[in-house]
Amino acid sequence: MGLLDGKRLLVTGVITDQSIAFSVAKLAQEQGATVVLTGYGRLSLVERIAKRLPAPPPVIELDVTNDEHLEALAGMVTEHVDGLDGVVHSIGYAPPSCLGGGFMTAPWEDVSTALHISTYSLKSLTAACLPLMGRGGSVVGFDFDATRAWPVYDWMGVAKAGTESAARYLARELGPQGIRVNLVAAGPLRTMAAKSIPGFEQFEEAWTNRAPLGWELTDPEPAARGCLALLSDWFPATTGEIVHVDGGFHAVGV
Repeated sequence: MGLLDGKRLLVTGVITDQSIAFSVAKLAQEQGATVVLTGYGRLSLVERIAKRLPAPPPVIELDVTNDEHLEALAGMVTEHVDGLDGVVHSIGYAPPSCLGGGFMTAPWEDVSTALHISTYSLKSLTAACLPLMGRGGSVVGFDFDATRAWPVYDWMGVAKAGTESAARYLARELGPQGIRVNLVAAGPLRTMAAKSIPGFEQFEEAWTNRAPLGWELTDPEPAARGCLALLSDWFPATTGEIVHVDGGFHAVGV
């Protein structure tokens, strides 16, 4: 019997087989879930990567900044499953000006793009999926500890702080409906998104030297496992929480 037997999941953010979302989808299928993916932009790439999963899932096009896409999402999902038990938000983007030391110079137009895609999308994706969810449903997003200011992360750090707050407000709003909203704060991983951040190696060096449990920069599975646990029925009374899967880095000083 799998941890997610019978669960129907919508997973966003699969770009390569190194992405956290890919690991979530793979483990979820292995644990008995039916998975539907979303993709945007290079949809053919997502479809190609999806074929590497144990059971190649359908891929739905979704631009989280496009109201028409969001309004159509529930209908598109029901072409493949009759409801959803879980939604995985693995979406984030900031224009280059917002990263790598550009905190003081990034224009509002770029900052607003980062906040729209990385923060507001948690709410908009959840709202789009609500018609398909019932009691016991779970929304899980991915975070990077926003309790402190990081080098080179700049406005994406602000966006993640907003994501943390949005998750708490969603937990408050959706709790009466029996729907949980939680985040996994993962340590740094060498994903495609990370490679776009100038100076990312600063995170790599810090984590590998300080995390009490150690940290493997190329292994997304621990973060994916944390996500699966929150999607499962094993945390029925947990919402508004941030689970750190970072080797313990967040808990120690110098």
